[in-house]
Amino acid sequence: MADLRELYQQVILDHNRSPRNYKRLPDASHTAEGTNPLCGDEITVYVLLEDDVIKDVGFQGSGCAISQASASLMTSAVKGRGTDEAEQLFRAFHDMVTAGPDAPADSKALGKLAALAGVRQFPARVKCANLPWHTLHAALTGVHEPVSTE
Repeated sequence: MADLRELYQQVILDHNRSPRNYKRLPDASHTAEGTNPLCGDEITVYVLLEDDVIKDVGFQGSGCAISQASASLMTSAVKGRGTDEAEQLFRAFHDMVTAGPDAPADSKALGKLAALAGVRQFPARVKCANLPWHTLHAALTGVHEPVSTE
């Protein structure tokens, strides 16, 4: 269990220090904004869709290390995938971080995202990890109001 916690911390620190896909996409076909008022996280997700495939994705914003790392991992995971696959990942990720503390993470389905399973040890931080995912979901489904985890 100590090894899993260490991996969780290393992944969060790495993706917070050097976020992948931290960029605005000027040619984005879909965008959405999200906030987590409790923690102060704010994020904008930019998606370039072509034939229901996420050709490019980026995010910008500020917040805690967990929200930024989750956004970085999320954008890396969904780039190049179809929207249906991205929605499946959204559901799998949400199920993982809201599961009981001893539930196994499906590393086959989630890949590197499984490292964030440790967030469920800190219930107040689950909203931080979920914010980028809910914002991506809003972008893909055309929701124009800002997403809030409250």
